[in-house]
Amino acid sequence: QVRLVESGGGSVQPGGSLRVSCQASGSIVSINYMGWYRQAPGKERELVATVSSTGTTNYADSVKGRFTISRDNRKNTVDLQMDSLKAEDTGVYYCNARYGLGPGPRWGDYWGKGTLVTVSS
Repeated sequence: QVRLVESGGGSVQPGGSLRVSCQASGSIVSINYMGWYRQAPGKERELVATVSSTGTTNYADSVKGRFTISRDNRKNTVDLQMDSLKAEDTGVYYCNARYGLGPGPRWGDYWGKGTLVTVSS
């Protein structure tokens, strides 16, 4: 299985920037979607951004224009650049890999253990 390890979390003031990274132990070339999710205290885990194997990106409305996701299939990494951070961005950020179980429209997921991002004054 693919192991995912996140790094780059930390504490930052509102308006600041952070870059979290995800290193995969195996190849992500065949992974359909790489993504980042987050979970704030007392809330459900939510999608932040995804990037497909062909480079198509998708972002949650709350982060559009502020976050940028990218994947490097040669390095087996997925990064999330976070700018103009807000207090509500605080949470544990998880790396995700979604792959097809085929045949048929079925999917499987790999998850990292998360990295904490805290945005506060």
